[in-house]
Amino acid sequence: MALVGRVALVRRGTTHLPCLLVVVLVAALSACGGSHRPGLVPPGTSEPDLFLFEKGTAALNAKKWLTAREFFKQVVETYVQSPYRPDSKLGMGDTYLGEGTSEALVLAINEFREFLSYYPTNRRADYAQFKLGLAHFRQMRAAQRDQTETREAVKELQVFVERYANSSLIEEGRAKLRAARDRLSESSYEVAYFYYKQRWYPGAISRFKELIKDDPGFTRRDAVYFYYAEALVRQKQEAEALPLYERLVNEFEKSESLVEAQRRIEELKQAQSKSGQ
Repeated sequence: MALVGRVALVRRGTTHLPCLLVVVLVAALSACGGSHRPGLVPPGTSEPDLFLFEKGTAALNAKKWLTAREFFKQVVETYVQSPYRPDSKLGMGDTYLGEGTSEALVLAINEFREFLSYYPTNRRADYAQFKLGLAHFRQMRAAQRDQTETREAVKELQVFVERYANSSLIEEGRAKLRAARDRLSESSYEVAYFYYKQRWYPGAISRFKELIKDDPGFTRRDAVYFYYAEALVRQKQEAEALPLYERLVNEFEKSESLVEAQRRIEELKQAQSKSGQ
């Protein structure tokens, strides 16, 4: 079976790769880079693990992913007691993340998961957790398509934000988490808006209501407020619609629906005033 076929099979079957298939992928990708395999540590090197780690780091910074991986791999597999082994494990994950192919991202996830399993209290555990979320983030699909990887990204980035609030990566982590949540919410919004356009207002109302409850910080919630309110008006539920229009106006200085929402507020308030006379 071709390498891509193996990855596709794994990703359809489970979120977490079985160890055997991860080994197969690692072996296959390593074989592709055989001609780049660095030489052995020079004779007489006093700290061979440090030598390999520094060589790997230099290659990583130069974006020579295969070469860097070989150096890091030698540290991880040969110098199991080395103080550079944890960072070399992260370095291997970074090389896969740098490659960015679907196969490499699967392997990056495995490396970062293993790091967190082996070194849960390591000083760079925050980095591993962030990069784990990022590896899923880079596999997110368009809002109209399957959102499995988006959900995984949200889960792992949420762990990062909650567990490592003092990390130097926290702002980037929060931004990535917001973007991942937006992708999920956008997917839900498109379903709700489809129901609205099809004039199935009860279905639209249910979806919009659930979206606001699940993700009150959705970046495009102005559109949710507006079409949720519009659907309510069409169901003769004007009293429930008015607060949604008002939330849109109060929370957004700029919105495609702002002027229309202001007009709706005037209409509904006038109607309420007349009915109260």
